Amino acid sequence: MTYRHEWKHEITMSDRIALRQRLRAVAQADAHTVDGIYQIRSLYFDNLMDKALREKIDGVSRREKFRIRYYNGDTSFLHLEKKSKAAGLGTKESAVLTAEQAQKIVDGDLTWLAHAGDVLLRELYFKMTTQGLRPKTIVDYTREPYIFAAGNVRVTMDYDIRTGLLCTDFLNPACVTIPVRDEPTILEVKWDAYLPDIIRDAVQLGDRRACAFSKYAACRVYG
Repeated sequence: MTYRHEWKHEITMSDRIALRQRLRAVAQADAHTVDGIYQIRSLYFDNLMDKALREKIDGVSRREKFRIRYYNGDTSFLHLEKKSKAAGLGTKESAVLTAEQAQKIVDGDLTWLAHAGDVLLRELYFKMTTQGLRPKTIVDYTREPYIFAAGNVRVTMDYDIRTGLLCTDFLNPACVTIPVRDEPTILEVKWDAYLPDIIRDAVQLGDRRACAFSKYAACRVYG
């Protein structure tokens, strides 16, 4: 696994407009966007003790969380993802799911996972059956992504963050979601070994400080 560096900043609407102009001048838009953005829907997992949530809030150095994600309402292409953090660095593992398989997981039909070909699916089965891991909440948002080849840099601005409350029917496009409190915009900068100065300069915002904002934690405020 390759661990990557990551900065997160909570920014304002005016920051977003300024950054958009700077990033368009020095970086490229992600090729998978539609008009420069895409819509993300994730279903996050946690156990009965809210381990993932508590570890995030408490700032535990080594932690992980599972989610299922799809883009732009297209349920024909889903991924199970496990995000891991260690000493401020992050990595992500993923496995492809069909909509039918994802629905089975939501419904608690897990037997097939024990014999799945992908090791990450089998890990999910183990943790759902032994640690009580369960689908917890939907997180929706709009992402505006930019890429810069040197350093394998990815800069994103996430906004219009919405929560499905306790709803886990995430394949249903009619599932009701509501905006999270304060309607924040989150700037994320991720890179491998080094962050080029041209990007470092482009994302500078005066007195803004790195933060540990979690969209999942923000959505769990509601339950």
